[in-house]
Amino acid sequence: MRPKPPPRSPDGMLELVTTRLELRQAPRVPRVSLTGRTIALVQAKHFPLHFYRYLYDNVGSPYLWWERREMGDDELASIVHDGRVELLVLQVDGVPAGFAELDRRRAGEVELSYLGLMPEYLGQGLGRFLTGRVVEMVWQEDDVQRVIVHACSTDHPRALLVYQQIGFAAFDELRERIEDPRERGLFPEHADEPANAGPEDSDDDPDETPGS
Repeated sequence: MRPKPPPRSPDGMLELVTTRLELRQAPRVPRVSLTGRTIALVQAKHFPLHFYRYLYDNVGSPYLWWERREMGDDELASIVHDGRVELLVLQVDGVPAGFAELDRRRAGEVELSYLGLMPEYLGQGLGRFLTGRVVEMVWQEDDVQRVIVHACSTDHPRALLVYQQIGFAAFDELRERIEDPRERGLFPEHADEPANAGPEDSDDDPDETPGS
């Protein structure tokens, strides 16, 4: 079942709660066994912006990831083409199934800026695999002192729990009320959805982390 974004408010505003979490030592991440499929986590290099937008828009659509949608090409390129920012693409049977974006622009710190799965790949154990593998890779570097990630109230309802199970601890919480990005035309794919259409019950695997 494909996830849906939260329902629109009559006043056109969106209530957000963002929890910031940190990990200060390498965790013991249980190995996730996935058989019968060819799975690879590949670093994308010299990628065009339209490829990045394809990943970001499709993974983030159900969770209203809007920040990068409203950026122009120059602003977006200054971030994702920075040599200290890494794009990891999860491939399943040769098809992009999700991605993770790692930001190393602060010394000693790595931020998991974005991490998630394409809606078609939810509920298959891939979210836990992706999260665990990415965290393992980050801690293989000698200069890492802290890994941070954020979980938003519009993300998958189990995202925060999965981060905490890995070992991330919350250190900050931000509550804000913003103009709903759907009201600004940033999500044409949701334009025809009724204003009172809320998220459906999820049958996803409890270990999935499809949006951050």
